[in-house]
Amino acid sequence: MGIQIRQMPPKLSDELREALSAVSFPTIGHFLEEGFVDPVIRAMVTPVKIVGRAITVRITPPDSVLVHKVTELLEPGDVVVIDTGGDTRHAPVGEMVALAAKERGAAGIVIDGVCTDILEIRQMQFPVFARGTSVLTTKLHGLNSGGINIPVSCGGVVVNPGDVVMADDNGVLILHPDVASSVVDRARTSDSREPETRTFLYQGGSLPERTGANRIVQRLLES
Repeated sequence: MGIQIRQMPPKLSDELREALSAVSFPTIGHFLEEGFVDPVIRAMVTPVKIVGRAITVRITPPDSVLVHKVTELLEPGDVVVIDTGGDTRHAPVGEMVALAAKERGAAGIVIDGVCTDILEIRQMQFPVFARGTSVLTTKLHGLNSGGINIPVSCGGVVVNPGDVVMADDNGVLILHPDVASSVVDRARTSDSREPETRTFLYQGGSLPERTGANRIVQRLLES
């Protein structure tokens, strides 16, 4: 099968983007189990917090033609998600790819693999999430395999073009927009209770009493 370059997915609504940006991403982890990318894929530039539309790329290592191509398709707020086919030695993203994406207004890049030129990327303060760094890079081989805006795998998560990418210093979470919409209000409500909980703990209060863990322990002991 040759390469595929499919049309750009629907944009995220400004309302959803703003709502998700306002919540703590780990709070969403209280309510869901799916969509959490392998925590080995971490922020290369910190501090950071981004929300954006997933633009997916699957490459055939060690070929980076499609990574270069996707940079001219990007729109403001997009996050490039790169499936390297399991290659964790060749870096498909370095200074020039990051700069090209940044100049198109992209919010960041997530790589299921490694990056390079980390000093330059940090100097430009462009969000990149990866498994680490490497001095070995991909090349422009022109292999006739891979695609843009096709389903990919990233850190154990299936990512479809148009999914919502939420990433910060804690890690990366990728959800369908409908799933993200369904959980954002619960996360916002939970976040709103945290100042009161902090005060309660500062005053010597019991965390398991506050959260209800004591009641669960008692029920388990009695069962």
